[in-house]
Amino acid sequence: MPPRSPFRFLAPGALLAAIVAVLLVVSAGGDEEEPTAPSAATRTSTTAAEPRRAFYRVRAGDSLAAIASRFGVSVERLTELNPEIDPQVLQAGQRLRLRR
Repeated sequence: MPPRSPFRFLAPGALLAAIVAVLLVVSAGGDEEEPTAPSAATRTSTTAAEPRRAFYRVRAGDSLAAIASRFGVSVERLTELNPEIDPQVLQAGQRLRLRR
């Protein structure tokens, strides 16, 4: 039986490197016009609301309740400030008013 070639690890290694590169690119991408929020680890309190901003751009997977909780605003207040939105059908890219 001939000795095994060390190159047999090349294809799986290249595949792993490609997956890591894609994950890094995807995680680095985002909404360029709004700064990213600090992670929970960098906040001084885990219950602290996001910094007070006037607007928020909806991201994929967001719900009105989650946005309200994140910014310390009630769902009722968000619907009052944004009468044109349908709370059941938020779309990524929509701009929500958080305060006046």
